Amino acid sequence: MSDLPHPADVLPHRPPFLFVDEVVALDPGVSGTGRWHLTGDEWFFAGHFPGRPTLPGVLMCEAIAQMGAIAVLADGRFAGKLPLFGGLDSARFRRQVGPGDTLELTVELGRMSARAGKGTGKAMLDGQVACECELMFVLVDA
Repeated sequence: MSDLPHPADVLPHRPPFLFVDEVVALDPGVSGTGRWHLTGDEWFFAGHFPGRPTLPGVLMCEAIAQMGAIAVLADGRFAGKLPLFGGLDSARFRRQVGPGDTLELTVELGRMSARAGKGTGKAMLDGQVACECELMFVLVDA
């Protein structure tokens, strides 16, 4: 049995806006790796795009940010806080992602203070980068 948390035990997000299904590695306050298993039943596939369901790139960025939030919130220094997007830089979308795919989400946290932080992340599909971005976040009281 793993001592890794379930995403819903750390994040306030809930379906249909909880995009991390499992945490597979975690170094609190430093880094994290998780997975998002796309079934094809997700709400956005019906309209994006009919006949060619494609995961919206901004939702890959959100999934990366959620994995980052797990890494932040797993650090006891940030108990009672909520990380919110403060910015998104250098987002690049490299591969199309669709129903049945599993994304591996990795985040490395950078500079962090009591009020804000930065990180970099990737969403990988079959060992290839599907999305990469730099994250900035602010920490507010939960």
